[in-house]
Amino acid sequence: MQTTSLIMKESEIMIKRLLGTMNEQKFYSPLKIGLFLVTLSYFLVTFHALFTLSWIGEWEYVGGGSGLISFWIFVTDISGFIGIVFRFIASFIAFAAVILYFAKKGLSTQTTFKVLRWVLVLEAIYWLGLLVSGIWGVLPVALGGFGGGGEELQFSTVLLISTGVPCLVAAIAIPIVLVKLASTLKVDKPRAEAIKWGLIAGVVYIFAFWLSNTGMWISTLLSKGTEYVGAYPQNLLSFALTVYGLPALAVFTAYFTGKSIGTEVFEKLNLRTLGVIVVALGLYFLWNYLTWIFFGENYLWSDWYAWFLGHNLDLWIISLPLVGLPLFFKRQAPLAFEQS
Repeated sequence: MQTTSLIMKESEIMIKRLLGTMNEQKFYSPLKIGLFLVTLSYFLVTFHALFTLSWIGEWEYVGGGSGLISFWIFVTDISGFIGIVFRFIASFIAFAAVILYFAKKGLSTQTTFKVLRWVLVLEAIYWLGLLVSGIWGVLPVALGGFGGGGEELQFSTVLLISTGVPCLVAAIAIPIVLVKLASTLKVDKPRAEAIKWGLIAGVVYIFAFWLSNTGMWISTLLSKGTEYVGAYPQNLLSFALTVYGLPALAVFTAYFTGKSIGTEVFEKLNLRTLGVIVVALGLYFLWNYLTWIFFGENYLWSDWYAWFLGHNLDLWIISLPLVGLPLFFKRQAPLAFEQS
């Protein structure tokens, strides 16, 4: 009898351990791991940007140390840096929340929404920091520091399309949708509003990315000539994906948003389509990054690569497929934050 009792106890312990292992495996899903890695990427890219201080003093040698151009470089650098500080705080909060989520095996809906509201508002402030750059980019050359007398009504085409219009649109449109989205993330508000404004924010982001990246490609063509694109297949594909692919993705996302408006719960969203959109956006950034790694040479360096690799604070998006792929293959709700 004692032997039988001992065997039963050992069997019970083994079953409990097995069930515990199965619960651990169930909790650590590919989607949750992907979310962790994307949040980590968001934090690390922002951390690197915040503590890369080579820009300090550039207004003294880029602008010759005097005149309007030095003034504008100074104020745009300072406003941009202040924006990065707010994004860094947002990324730190997001990463800390994900760590806490894994440590506690879940977060309450109220806590999750509170964290998301803080992240969205701080991210909105980051984009507001580009407003000064946008204003500089749309000014006539005489006011922007690029011209002298008799050029009051002339504009810098390069600055207008690469900085002015993209920064103005991003600095105005993105904060509006992010703040609106943040206002819907409350426990007592319908989920349909959060879903709607979340998807609208995605459309606005993609449109803003199209404006900024297309503007840099046009600026590059103006300085390098059209042969810079035609002579190198990787550049041709990158140009096509930027000029035609991003707006196509924005239109498709807008179509998906229109069809999804009114969806009351996350479970009813078409996660496969959402996954395709997220993967496509991430692959765009990943392709342009890998293009330089595998094919980049000194003779290929241009304004495009200087912008995309050196001044692009959204490179963390290359990690988005880690979330998009699990969404594509997932059938149930995207993520359950509530503690069991």
